[in-house]
Amino acid sequence: MATKSKAASSVSPTAQSTPASDTVLRVTQLRSGIGCKQNQRQTLLALGLRKIRQTRDWPDTPQVRGMIHTVRHLVAVEEVEPS
Repeated sequence: MATKSKAASSVSPTAQSTPASDTVLRVTQLRSGIGCKQNQRQTLLALGLRKIRQTRDWPDTPQVRGMIHTVRHLVAVEEVEPS
């Protein structure tokens, strides 16, 4: 029977979901998801983008960065300081 290593168990389950900094990413949809792959359309919806020129602010986390990378050809991203 294999046991878990001490290093793997000491990592917090929320370590990657906490923001790395106070930076906020402003994501704006520039192009339509029509004709794109299913996962790209679903990623736009998960980001809260349903219309062109719609903007949402998201904390700068690895998960959000990955979602933005999936639809990088459809959106524009800018870093803003939280208000």
